[in-house]
Amino acid sequence: MPALICGSLAFDTIATFPGRFAQQILPEQIHILNVSFLVPTLRREFGGCAGNIAYTLKALGGEPVVMAALGSDGAGYLQRMQELGLDTRHVLTVSESYTAQAHIITDQDNNQITAFHPGAMQHADRIEVPAGRGDLALAIVAPDGREAMIRHAGQLVAAGVPFIFDPGQGLPMFDGAELRRFVDQATWVTVNDYEARMLCDRMGCDLATLSRSHLRGVVVTLGHEGCDVWIQGEVTRVAGVAAAAVLDPTGCGDAFRGALLYGLERGWDLLRCVRLGNQVGAIKIACHGPQNHRLDPVALGLAAD
Repeated sequence: MPALICGSLAFDTIATFPGRFAQQILPEQIHILNVSFLVPTLRREFGGCAGNIAYTLKALGGEPVVMAALGSDGAGYLQRMQELGLDTRHVLTVSESYTAQAHIITDQDNNQITAFHPGAMQHADRIEVPAGRGDLALAIVAPDGREAMIRHAGQLVAAGVPFIFDPGQGLPMFDGAELRRFVDQATWVTVNDYEARMLCDRMGCDLATLSRSHLRGVVVTLGHEGCDVWIQGEVTRVAGVAAAAVLDPTGCGDAFRGALLYGLERGWDLLRCVRLGNQVGAIKIACHGPQNHRLDPVALGLAAD
């Protein structure tokens, strides 16, 4: 059954800095920060959380339904999604805005500095969760416009569609009470380790307490170390998968979430979903860009699903 992907569509401009950010920033001069990074490589890619998640879910054999906003420059992106076989009936084109733009610089340690222009994403709250569709198995509320995330979470609850709350880079937009509301509405929560600390700090709890609730699980990604899966106050570490090469971390978290949705669509237990996510994340990081990795369902052991 299809999965609804609520989140951003964006163009990613990705540059690589061959040094370390930490060597260019003087902590004692942070109050007058003025740095410049020479970036000899530059690429423009299709991106945004909704696009990236949907790309991986489709590549695995899932049925993503994209619900997001594009700007006046987004015709090429819309065509690409349709050529990939994605359901784009709930993609809005906002003629008065550009498509969201992310400008990302990655250093040799895979640290990233990102400047993000939200553009059409700020109008994503105009899109309504399709309450009349009875075929949606689940959904994800990924980083998007602030009002869109709030509204879509509420609409999913009203429609009876279980969803993953994935605040990502959008987490700082919300205070503790708003985050609590998201968590109360969600069925699963997924964050990276930094976001987990921020989420718990703002909500005034720890991960054990957060998971000891109605949630079916809290997933905390740890990069190459794997993931911690919290279920009813107990944590299980799922080991990471060694990558053939470490070329570009952009979109690894989204690739992981695409795999997570694939497993949840099929009723897998959460640990099995996360193991697949770790495999897919390792494949993605060995490719440049968030939507260029190739997935072989047979090699991943999915032929029978």
